[in-house]
Amino acid sequence: MLLIVLVALAGLTLAMERDSSKPNFEIMPDMAHSVPYDSFAPNPNFYDGKTLQPPIPGTIARGEQPLYYNATPEDAIRAGEELHNPCSATDEAALARGAKVFAVYCAPCHGGAGRGDGLVAQRGFPPPPSFHADRALTMKDGQMFHVVTYGFGNMPSYAAQVSREDRWKAILHIRDLQRKEAAAAQNQAAAPAVPAAPAPPVPSAPATGTIEIPAPVQPAPVEPNVTAPGVSQ
Repeated sequence: MLLIVLVALAGLTLAMERDSSKPNFEIMPDMAHSVPYDSFAPNPNFYDGKTLQPPIPGTIARGEQPLYYNATPEDAIRAGEELHNPCSATDEAALARGAKVFAVYCAPCHGGAGRGDGLVAQRGFPPPPSFHADRALTMKDGQMFHVVTYGFGNMPSYAAQVSREDRWKAILHIRDLQRKEAAAAQNQAAAPAVPAAPAPPVPSAPATGTIEIPAPVQPAPVEPNVTAPGVSQ
């Protein structure tokens, strides 16, 4: 047994011996030496001498759903006609997700209720329009999606921050805010008016030009003190 161990150790010692004048054995040379060209290596097979080449025009990346629109008002209107929200207004999970996305990315400027009174606007930045104004109420979901994707006016694009699915869900939450605001205004208008408290009676003034003057008191007649001549009292 001891002899076997010694032979094994001797074999390992010989195997580990290095001769600097000879190259080492490469068991898997393809792991160290790439057969194709490296990404940034020169390549004489292309006209520009580079390995990395731009994709063919119209190439779609795996998993990508392209949008064929430009950041123009005309294309925003076209998106409103062609794009439709795939999320349902009765999907509670989508509404809850949309509320979270709105609170993180939209509420700082638009405010929690969508009235354009967020903290950014309160600190001096031009406030955005209210979601309860006529323009936002009549704006279609596709056009609103275009605004979030490409930006509009002072609002930048949020395509890098918010995924496409979350953009639709945030729009779903905006529609929910609009419905609640309209319902609250309708209930307030339909509420019966509270009767006002009766006003205290106003004392009637005397007729104009009529002044009651008490009748004068006639003094009682005084009997004269007549003394007969020659009569002493």
